[in-house]
Parts: sequence; structure tokens; C-alpha cells
Amino acid sequence: MTIPVSLIGAPTDVGAGARGVSMGPEALRVANLQPVLESTGCEVLDRGNLNGPPNPWLPATDGYRHLGEVVAWNTAVHEAVHAELKNGRLPILLGGDHCLGIGSISAVARHCREQGKKLRVLWLDAHADFNTSLITPSGNIHGMPVACLCGHGPEPLVKIGGHVPAITPHMVKQIGIRSVDEGEKRFVHEMGLEVFDMRYIDEMGMRHTMELALAMLDSNTHLHVSFDVDFLDPDFAPGVGTTVRGGPTYREAQLCMEMIADTGRMASLDVMELNPALDVRNLTAEIAVEMIASLFGKSTLMRR
Repeated sequence: MTIPVSLIGAPTDVGAGARGVSMGPEALRVANLQPVLESTGCEVLDRGNLNGPPNPWLPATDGYRHLGEVVAWNTAVHEAVHAELKNGRLPILLGGDHCLGIGSISAVARHCREQGKKLRVLWLDAHADFNTSLITPSGNIHGMPVACLCGHGPEPLVKIGGHVPAITPHMVKQIGIRSVDEGEKRFVHEMGLEVFDMRYIDEMGMRHTMELALAMLDSNTHLHVSFDVDFLDPDFAPGVGTTVRGGPTYREAQLCMEMIADTGRMASLDVMELNPALDVRNLTAEIAVEMIASLFGKSTLMRR
């Protein structure tokens, strides 16, 4: 079956603490994302890049850096992603920093409410991204998207999509987490967010982790994958601004993606935080494209 896929570039780093992820969408295109997707049987439309305000690179104000710019970018992302879903297409948002997950996932949640579907979000990341203005050490909003989506954030962000909260913590399964701020850790526990951190993966294995993260999916479930490239271990994927050692190996990450593909339920995807300025000959972009191909069914296995 041909899958209709739409690529949406969001070239901004307004939510990040390092410059460079604004070049992420082009790096993924240079790494042949569209032809690779087409080789897996997708019918791909590249919608080009969204437009938004430039990064003013200012310090935080009242606990948030660049709040106005972040709201503008996420509003544009929300409308673009929702339009593709409404047209029966699978949107792939090419970031850009992970603050853009607010616009993307709020659009998916809106679509699910309209269609009467359940939502499951897999958050593949080194970080929980559950900070608020009161506990953030930096004010960078790319550390806050999950909290904002769950209703804990500035009003202009939590209201994107017209429903507060956009999602509830039980809809989210976080995988690969290994860097959480102290105040953030307490808040994650208070809110009941389900986190499969790297110690859990070390102890139980990626297969068992993914079986739990994907449990109870059915034909009425929309599966959204929000893939932060720093989910991968920086030893083989260095092109991110917030590297944290001790992530999944290449094979563990491949298994994660293949098991998601096996469900046949993925209906939207974010690819976030790729920073070509910190990469080596576009290696991380190429690896990210390999992972995306696995999400769409390309298997390294010899099974029938």
C-alpha cells in the first residue's frame, strides 16, 4: 500500500540553546530523505519550508527565551501539520528544535479529537523536555514542549490547537531518557509521565521496552513519533547541540524503529534537533534518514 507522505520543513532554532538546527531540514534533504522514503513505497510531497520570525538571540524574559518567536513558529507548524492530516496524508515535520513539537503534537491531538481517535505519542529523546519557567535552568523552550502540551506553560503556547491541555501525560511514552534536571525530575514523577530511561533499557533490553511502549495499540489509535536525533548515542550521531553519552546503540535504535514500523500505526512523525553545524560530513543526517526508513518498513532483517 502506498503511503502518502508530506515533508514540512521548519528551519528555526528559536527554542534552542545553540545555533544551527535551523539548517536541519536541508541536511535531511541532502541526505536523500525523499528518494529513500520513495524506495520504501511512500508517495512523497515536499511542501518546502515554513516561514517564521528570525532568531533574535536574546536572554530569557520571565523564564522564557524568544516566547513570541516560538509561538509564531508553533502556530505555523500546527496549521501545516493539521492541514496534511485533514487531507489524509502522513506529515513528517523536519526540525528545527524540539520546541516545534508543541505545534506538531497539538495538531495531531486536534485531529484525533475530530476523528474520535486515541493518541499515543512516542518521545524518543535524551531529555524529558518537561521543564517549566519555574524550574528551567536556561529558559530555552526546547526543554519544555511536553510540559506545554500537558498544559503547564505560557498561555499562548498551551492554547495552540484550542484545547487545554492538548494531551495528557498518560498518552506519552518517553524512551532513551538520560538527562533530566532536578526540578524537572520531581515534576515528571508528580505528573505520572511514563519514562523508559537508559537504565531501564540497559536492564530490560530495547525489545521489552518497545513491547511495553507499544502495548494496547489498536486500529483506532493514532501513533505519533517525535524523534529527537539526540536520542541516538553521540559516538555515532554527533550532529546535535545537546549531546548526552550513553544513548541507544545503532542496532538498539534500529530495533526501536523497526518495532514501531511493525505496528503499522505510525501516522505522523517529527524529526528534531539535527544540527549540521556540529556534524561530520552530514553523517548524522544520513543516519537519521536510515532510522526514518526503518520507521517506514525498511528492515535490516532477512525474515519473510
